[in-house]
Amino acid sequence: MPYPVTVTVEPATTGRNRLTTGFRLILAIPHIILVGGVGFSASRNAGGGNTSLGGETGLLGAVAWFLAIVSWFTIVFAGQHISGIRQFTQFYLRWKVRAVAYMMLLEDQYPPFGDLAYPATVTIVDPGARDRLSVAFRLLIALPHFILLVFLCAAWWIISLVAWLMILFTGEYPRGLYDFALGVFRWYIRVEAYALLLVDEYPPFSLS
Repeated sequence: MPYPVTVTVEPATTGRNRLTTGFRLILAIPHIILVGGVGFSASRNAGGGNTSLGGETGLLGAVAWFLAIVSWFTIVFAGQHISGIRQFTQFYLRWKVRAVAYMMLLEDQYPPFGDLAYPATVTIVDPGARDRLSVAFRLLIALPHFILLVFLCAAWWIISLVAWLMILFTGEYPRGLYDFALGVFRWYIRVEAYALLLVDEYPPFSLS
């Protein structure tokens, strides 16, 4: 069965816009502020205490993660994911998919502010009856993915830097690098959707 979170991106490997590519991170700043960028980073408390893992979320993402805490209680104790919270979280992820696809050079079209058509999309299937046990231990269960994504996202940034240079000089994003970047992108979004309690099925360890 396909995973209930599907990221679809229209491939853009040739005929790339060199001018907007050259200033891509600057152009993407408004979206980065609102929905964040890419990365799972490990950080240690000042006193050398616990190590925490987290993604870059932006303002809307910070709200979505706070609402995930609220949802943790409503799902674990009542088996219900409040509809308004779920809709907001899906809205955030749809926006993030568009913004990240642009920022990380997978697309050239500037992403809309809000829910409008874009060549990068995410579809999330409602899980139905919730698995309270997996929700109760969600972050612990997802920890292997968080650790792997630290390295995968680092590799993605390196590949994006190489692709940035290639596009500037040739106008093309090498297909092999593009496919790897897209694979990490799909993995990243599946894990974030899982961590935000939108789905209960465990994410695959896969770039496809």
